[in-house]
Amino acid sequence: MNNMNQMMKQVKKMQEQMMKAQEELGTKKVEGTSGGGVVSVEVSGHKKVTAINIKPEAVDPDDVEMLQDLIMTAVNDALGKAEELANQDMGKFTNGMKIPGLF
Repeated sequence: MNNMNQMMKQVKKMQEQMMKAQEELGTKKVEGTSGGGVVSVEVSGHKKVTAINIKPEAVDPDDVEMLQDLIMTAVNDALGKAEELANQDMGKFTNGMKIPGLF
């Protein structure tokens, strides 16, 4: 019975550490870019877009499709980096296991 209590304490401690790590992940930011940096997108560790920056030279009224592609590429780049960040930060708790809904 004592082993069970000890194990439950360890599980509770790990849960608290995971919750703290998840909160901290939301405060971290990554940046994705495209077009040599003319478009940049900032994403939080929770995979939410927090900023989009477009330099004037990226805007060509005669080629809106190019700007759309640049934005999409930068967003996907940032989201990929956010995924890597989440896997890095939370992976220490899951040892590489994919747990649905965790991150």
